[in-house]
Amino acid sequence: MDGEHSALSGVERERERLPPIYNSSPPAGLGRGAKQPFPSLGTFISTLSQRRDMAGRGLAGGIMGNLTGNHGLRHGRELPPICSNVRQKHRLSIDTLPPEVKAPFPSDPIIPLRTKTTKEFQEDMERALQSGDWREVREFYLTTFDSFIEINAAFKREANGLFNTIEDSGVNTKFVNAVYDALLNTPQDIQKSVLKGIINSLLREWKGPRTKDDLRAYFILVQNPQYSSTSTYVIYAHLLRQIAALSEADHHFLVHWFKKLSARRFRQLVERLLQFISTRLFPAEPDEFPPLSKCAWWIPSATKVLSLFNAANSVSSPPIMSFTDFYNITLEHIDFMEDYRTWQNYGNSNRFSFCQFPFILSTVVKKAIIQKDSEQQMISQARQSLVSKVSRRQRVDMNLLFLNIKVRRAQLLSDSLDELTRKRCDLKKKLRVTFVGEAGLDMGGLTKEWFLLLVRQIFHTDYGMFTYMKDSRCHWFSSWKCDNYSEFQLVGTLMGLAVYNSIALDIHFPLYCYRKLLTPPTVPCDQNALVGMANATLDDLQQIMPELAHGLGELLSYEGNVEEDFYLTFQVFQEEMGAVKSYNLKPGGDKIPVTKQNRKEYVQLYVDFLLNKSIYKQFAAFYHGFHSVCASDALMLLRPEEVEMLVCGSPELDMSALQKAAQYEGYSKTDATVRCFWDVVLAFPLELQKKLLHFATGSDRVPVGGMADFNFKIAKIDVPTDWLPISHTCFNQICLPPYRTRKELKQKLTIAISNAEGFGLE
Repeated sequence: MDGEHSALSGVERERERLPPIYNSSPPAGLGRGAKQPFPSLGTFISTLSQRRDMAGRGLAGGIMGNLTGNHGLRHGRELPPICSNVRQKHRLSIDTLPPEVKAPFPSDPIIPLRTKTTKEFQEDMERALQSGDWREVREFYLTTFDSFIEINAAFKREANGLFNTIEDSGVNTKFVNAVYDALLNTPQDIQKSVLKGIINSLLREWKGPRTKDDLRAYFILVQNPQYSSTSTYVIYAHLLRQIAALSEADHHFLVHWFKKLSARRFRQLVERLLQFISTRLFPAEPDEFPPLSKCAWWIPSATKVLSLFNAANSVSSPPIMSFTDFYNITLEHIDFMEDYRTWQNYGNSNRFSFCQFPFILSTVVKKAIIQKDSEQQMISQARQSLVSKVSRRQRVDMNLLFLNIKVRRAQLLSDSLDELTRKRCDLKKKLRVTFVGEAGLDMGGLTKEWFLLLVRQIFHTDYGMFTYMKDSRCHWFSSWKCDNYSEFQLVGTLMGLAVYNSIALDIHFPLYCYRKLLTPPTVPCDQNALVGMANATLDDLQQIMPELAHGLGELLSYEGNVEEDFYLTFQVFQEEMGAVKSYNLKPGGDKIPVTKQNRKEYVQLYVDFLLNKSIYKQFAAFYHGFHSVCASDALMLLRPEEVEMLVCGSPELDMSALQKAAQYEGYSKTDATVRCFWDVVLAFPLELQKKLLHFATGSDRVPVGGMADFNFKIAKIDVPTDWLPISHTCFNQICLPPYRTRKELKQKLTIAISNAEGFGLE
C-alpha cells in the first residue's frame, strides 16, 4: 500500500505540471461559452506518457498508446485488444442474457467514508450560486471523480456494503442525479476538473479484474451529461471501450442496473450513444476527431454498450422505450449491403458489423437489405434459366425471366394454387400476373390487385381456413384436420412473394404468428425438425383469445379449492366440423385433476396446445410456404413486429404526408384543381381515403418507408370534365381532368374510387 500511495502521489505531482485539457474558453455543451476545438487531449496524454516513461514509474503501461489510437489493429474495423491480461469476448450479442454467474470476485478495497448528503450538496450549490464562492463545490467534484474508489465513497449507499446482486446496484441514485444535474451549471474549471479526474480514473483502472465497485463506477460515469458535447468524445470513447470489454457476467449486472434507471434518464443515455455513433460516422468537420483508422474501435464499443441498454429494455416489463427508439436512421446512408455481406461471411466474430446488432438497424434498412438480397436471388435464378436454355440450343423466351401467373377471376384461388404449385422452381423470379380475358399489361398494378383479391378470398369466413376472432379483431388458423394442407402453404407462399416483391398485404394476424414464423428464422436442414413451435404464454393467448386468457388468469389467481370448484382435468375439448373432440394435454390427462399445485402446468399446456400443437400441420405448411420464397439470412435480423411491417405495411394513413411528397405533371401544386383535390381528400373519411390509395396504387397499405415511398403523382389529362379520374397503379399515378369546382371533383372522384376493381373485359 505504501508503494501504491507513493506512485499515486507521483501521479498527483505530475498532474500539477500537465498542460490544460481545454483552452481558456469553455467547450460547447459545458457552459455558455462558444465551442472550442479539443486539440490538447492528445498533448496531455502524450506528455503524461513521456514523463511517466522517463520517470520509469510504469503506472500506465501501454495505455497511453491506446488512448491516442496508436494500438496496432489486425483489421481496420476490429475491436482491438485492450491489454494483454484482459480476456477479449468474441460474442458480441447481448440478446440472450446468461444466468447470473456466481464467480468469486477480488475483494474490494476499503472505501473512505464520505458523509455528504443530497440535501447538503444542494445547499452547497445554492450558496455557491448566490455568493460566487465555489470552493466547497469545487473540492467536492475534484475529490469525487478522482478515482473509482472516491466515486464509490461518494455515491455508494453504504461505503463498504457488498451489494453483489443484480437487483440492487447499491448506488444512491438520487444523489447521482443531483450531482450531474448541477454539474453543467458550475464554472468551467470545475467541469474541466471532473473530466481530468475521469481520465485519471480510466487510466488507473485499465488493468486487472473488475470488482463490483468498479462496475458501480462505470455505471455512474456513463451517466455523465458532459458526454453530450463532441469535445468530450475522446474521453467518452475510452469509457465505452472499457465497459464493452467487461466480462459477460459483468454485463449481466449492468443490464439489470440500467433497467432500474428512470425512463427519462434511460432515454437520454440511449440517445447520447446513438448521437455518438452518428457523429463519428458523419462528423460535422473532417478533422473534428482523430482519424478513423486510429480509432476504429469507437463505433464497435459504443454499439456494444448500446446493446446492453437494448437488453435492459427487452427484459423490462413493459419495455422502457419502444424498440424503434433504438433505430439509428444515420445508418440508412451507409453501405449497409457491404455491412450485410461482412456479417454473412464472418458472423458474430471479431469482425464488426452493424448486422451483429440488428436492433440498431431501422426497418427501412432491413427492408432494403431483403429487397437487394431478393433481387440478387431473382437475377441468379433468371440467369440459370437463361444459361440452361442456351446450353441446350433452345430458343430463348423472355418469359423465362419472370414468374408468370395466369388466372381467371372466377377461379382465382384454384388457378393461383395450381400456378404456384406448378411453378415452384420459379418463385424467386420477378412476379408478373395476367387475368385471363383482360387487356392489362402487368407493370405492377395487376400484381397488387391479384394479391388483394386473393387475400380477401382466402380469409373470408365462409372459406374456413382461418377463424376471425371478433374480440381481438385478428385471424387465427382453423384447427380442423384434413389430408392436404397445400392451401395453407399457398398463404405462406403468398406472404413470402409479397415481401419478395415489396407488396403490402391487408392481413390481420396476431404478433405471435410472426414470432412463430421466425422460429427458427431459417429452415432447418433436418426435414423432421419442428418449426413454428414458439414458446407460448398467457400474454400471447391474450392477443388472440382475450376472454379465454382472462379465464385462465382467474384460474391461476383463484384462492379457493381449485380441484372441487373448477372440476377440471388435463383434457381439452374442441369443436371440429360440427363435432366436439377431446384431447389429452399429457398422457392420461383425462384422469389427472387440476389442482392448486399443478394449475400452472395445466395453463401452460393448454396455451401451448391451442397456439402450437392443435394447428401444427397447418402452420408448418404455412411456414414452409413463406420460407420457400423468403429463404434469406436477412430474416435473422428481424423482430416479429418488423416482419409484420414488411408483410402488411402500416394501416396508419397520413394524407398530409402524401400531399407533401406528391409530384405533378401538367399541374402545379397551386392550380385550382390540385387545391380542390387535396381539400376533398383531406376531408374524406378513413374508408374513402383507403379507397383512394387503392385506386391510385393498387394497395390501401402504407409501405415501410412511409407515404414518400409511393412516389405518388397527379397528372393532367385534357379531356372533358364529365370524365372520371383515371389511375395507373403501376406508376402510383392518378390522372385528373381540369375540374372547375370542388363539388364536381368530389363527385367524380368518389364514383371512380368506389368502382375501381378490374378492367371489366371478361
